[in-house]
Amino acid sequence: MKKGIKKFFKNLPRILGEKAFLTSLSLILFSLILGGILFYQYSILAKKAEPKTTEAPLYFQEKAYENILKIWQEREERFEAADTKEYSDPFRID
Repeated sequence: MKKGIKKFFKNLPRILGEKAFLTSLSLILFSLILGGILFYQYSILAKKAEPKTTEAPLYFQEKAYENILKIWQEREERFEAADTKEYSDPFRID
C-alpha cells in the first residue's frame, strides 16, 4: 500500500506535465472557487452582520491625559536642551 502511494506521488509531476493544459485549467478553477469562497465570506457575509454596540459610554480619562502631557513636556525639554548643548569634536587634535 505504501509503495503504491509512494509510486503515485513520485510519478505525479510527470503525469501533470503530460496533461499540462488540464492541469492549468484545474488550478485556475480551484483558484476561482477559493477566491469566490473568500470573497463571499469576507465581503458579502460581513455586510450582513450588524456591528455590536457597547453598553457603557466612553469616558475621557483626565489623569491619563495629564500623565501623557507631562511625559511629552519632559521629552520636549530634553530635546530642546540637546539642541543647545555643545559637544567636543572627537576629530580635533588639541
